[in-house]
Amino acid sequence: MTMLPPLRLDGRVVLVTGGTSGIGEGCALAAAEAGAAAVCITGRDATRGDAVVERLRALGARAQFIAADLADAEAAAAIVPRAEAALGVVDGLVNAAGITDRGTIFDTTAALWDRMFAVNARAPFLLTQAMARRLRELGRRGAVVNIITMSSHGGQPFLMAYAASKGALATLTKNTAFGLRPWRIRVNGINMGWADTPGEHAIQARDGRPPDWLAKAEAAQPFGRLLRPRDVAGLAIYLLSDASEMMTGALIDFDQNVMGAYT
Repeated sequence: MTMLPPLRLDGRVVLVTGGTSGIGEGCALAAAEAGAAAVCITGRDATRGDAVVERLRALGARAQFIAADLADAEAAAAIVPRAEAALGVVDGLVNAAGITDRGTIFDTTAALWDRMFAVNARAPFLLTQAMARRLRELGRRGAVVNIITMSSHGGQPFLMAYAASKGALATLTKNTAFGLRPWRIRVNGINMGWADTPGEHAIQARDGRPPDWLAKAEAAQPFGRLLRPRDVAGLAIYLLSDASEMMTGALIDFDQNVMGAYT
């Protein structure tokens, strides 16, 4: 009987955007736990970045924090070369950073639309492009995981620009997966559902929800809780690892609700 490849990232250099909190932090720590040689994280909060780097190093990985605003195209394009200079050639990328500002078709401004697409779609494109160019040059394999959302299927009216930007990322995932097959660079995406993250707590507070919003929300879920960073991180490590080496272009609905099914 042939044994399945292990969920290991030994020797890999993994770059995680949005790695200072929430889903990105969970993916970065999981990569270190899975044996990645080095993990680079990006974000805008240097204090949080330094704290996560310390945790990564305690897990045995070399680690680096790169401060960057992904809405800045030049800054986003420079991240992969900066990560390589610090830690070595990047062969694993998790595009976990994203913004979720509210807005309907009636009140979304052009500026909000542009920033949403810059962070949620253009930055993953630039990072994937930079990594793929380098790996093609070196003749090396790699893997990209895009953290998307169930809202990419359409989304709520108050998340119009967010849903549209994540729909673009879903299409980018499939297009680049097909385009990068000759170089064995795999690209997959996770359409994650509602998650318990620091960012979600901030949004709920900003929207005026009561302090017990999480308990009420979880009690109403089919499986009794929201997703947590460790849930998504486990799938991300699978998609980065050789255990999924025959898988590319997949968009996985990672949610306890079933898209298209109604009661």
